[in-house]
Amino acid sequence: MEGLIPLIVNLISGAVGGNVAGKLFKNLSLGTLGNSLAGIFGGGLFGQFILGAMGIDPSAGMDLTGILTSILGGFGGGGILMAIIGFIKKAIGKS
Repeated sequence: MEGLIPLIVNLISGAVGGNVAGKLFKNLSLGTLGNSLAGIFGGGLFGQFILGAMGIDPSAGMDLTGILTSILGGFGGGGILMAIIGFIKKAIGKS
């Protein structure tokens, strides 16, 4: 169960990150549901796999550093993936 908590934190903070990015980059926004889904996927992907590949293990412990790593990884990953998908959608729409 302890290993599941960082994943849940990544997913929630990813959804928040996707929606914050959608508010900041209105021209790339996918709508609330789209921003949330992209953020959840990006937060889980970035927070669990990419940080792990970089040698940062967000599930190593649920101390303050582990929690902050999960939050920042999920938030950043969610925002980045939402912006990438929004950019691709906008580019496809122009052609």
